[in-house]
Amino acid sequence: MNAINKLLTSAAIGLAVGVTSFSAIAETPANMLVIANRIDDVTTVDPAESFEFAGSDISRNVYNRLVNLDPMDLAAGYQPDLAESWEVSEDGKTITFTMREGVKFHSGNPVRAEDAAFSLQRAVILNKTPAFILTQFGFTPENVAETIKADGNKLMITTDKKYATSFVLNCLTATIGGIVDKEVVMANEADGDMGNTWLKTNSAGSGPYKLDGWKPNESVTLSSNPEYYGGAPAMERVIVRHVTESASQRLLLERGDIDIARNLNPEDVAGASSTDGVKIEDELKGRLMYLALNQKHPVLSKPEVRQAFKYLIDYEGMRDSFLKGQYTIHQNFLPATYLGASEENPFSYNIEKAKELLAAAGVENLEVEIGVREAQERIEIGQSFQNAAAQAGIKVNITVGTAKQILARYRARELDVYLGAWGPDYPDPQTNAGTFAYNPDNSDEANATGLLAWRTGWDAGGLTEKVEAAVTEGDREKRVQMYLDIQKEFREISPFVMMFQQIEQSALRDNVMNWSTGQAVTSAAYWQVTK
Repeated sequence: MNAINKLLTSAAIGLAVGVTSFSAIAETPANMLVIANRIDDVTTVDPAESFEFAGSDISRNVYNRLVNLDPMDLAAGYQPDLAESWEVSEDGKTITFTMREGVKFHSGNPVRAEDAAFSLQRAVILNKTPAFILTQFGFTPENVAETIKADGNKLMITTDKKYATSFVLNCLTATIGGIVDKEVVMANEADGDMGNTWLKTNSAGSGPYKLDGWKPNESVTLSSNPEYYGGAPAMERVIVRHVTESASQRLLLERGDIDIARNLNPEDVAGASSTDGVKIEDELKGRLMYLALNQKHPVLSKPEVRQAFKYLIDYEGMRDSFLKGQYTIHQNFLPATYLGASEENPFSYNIEKAKELLAAAGVENLEVEIGVREAQERIEIGQSFQNAAAQAGIKVNITVGTAKQILARYRARELDVYLGAWGPDYPDPQTNAGTFAYNPDNSDEANATGLLAWRTGWDAGGLTEKVEAAVTEGDREKRVQMYLDIQKEFREISPFVMMFQQIEQSALRDNVMNWSTGQAVTSAAYWQVTK
């Protein structure tokens, strides 16, 4: 039995145990929402550090932000949240927020401008993976006390230069924009960590829910905040259970043991859709599936090899089979629906073209390792690629592991090839341009794990300067064209093989109303859900 089979067998045993434990669950109560989802990517619930999909879902429901997105009207863009209004200075560099009065944290402490300043300063000072979302505005640990500061119920944010106000505010809707209770966090500080260790597994927010518990690779439990300024949620308790197997999620849903299944494969979606009491809802997400080729590898760094890999993907075959209805072909780093997104998909499955490119690079008998998260569709994508690569004379060894295991190696620049997904952090094109095509310091010492170009060891081929220019362009149409031009060049020279954009198909009990996974711009919200 090979390593993959051993891992999958182990996972199957674990799932069997998990399903047995579910068998005693009665139909969910009217005031409780139970969700099956893959949550093995959660490594922390501190909003200053959380940077994974399932972790973002937790944060969205636990922490308010200065501005936020309404799950019932996502097309409206950012809206007032803890900040009821804001003004921009004449030079365009300072935004002054007026805080909403009367909002309280879960602790009962009032939400103050001081808490907002502390939260954003803290995120910059801790400098965890998502810190770049804020530091791209010139904030540093040394200057943040002056560039982000409170005065009474006012919060002033001063950037290093003028940016489009919408760009700044869009960034503040990201997970890192979550406002924490300064008094509670600092009461749990240890060794100068500004409460980071404690906040990995606890919450100090003001949102519609508070975190009751997170058991890694098992479950997340939230309870409603009856004092939430927007009104107490109808779902008084939310339980998210880690269930990796699609068939297991479908079984639980059809038995009424869960309300929502978020990871059904196309076959199980089709089966569940014909079940009484079950409905399917589709949302185009911002999540992109891609391959990243490590540019520290002496062969994978050759331009012809980078191009060859883009012809070793059976885009249509996968889309029309095991990804049917759940992914659409998309070969660009900006998701469809985003400002400046390109619709160009120039690459097709072409083994002979790949062979020609490999021969031009003088490559023979190439053997590489690809890291894949233990998720059904990713393993199948990896196996499809493995089969195609073999036809071109490349041996691909697949290493399957938990999201945490595989991500750790990717972030350490250790994997030859990484197969993964990436979702936008805020609803502005800079969110992906600034990570796929931007890398101002490619040295190991930079440790810029939030930048995918850095993780891949790619200096971005001159695109860094073009991304910097696009983010400061005030003319909307000019900015759109700049992103289209960047993506065109990126498609040709980058070590990223962009493959698919996700269509999330949620399977729900038909009494669940107002469910939102956040579409392409944010994460899942629970507080608007009713039964």
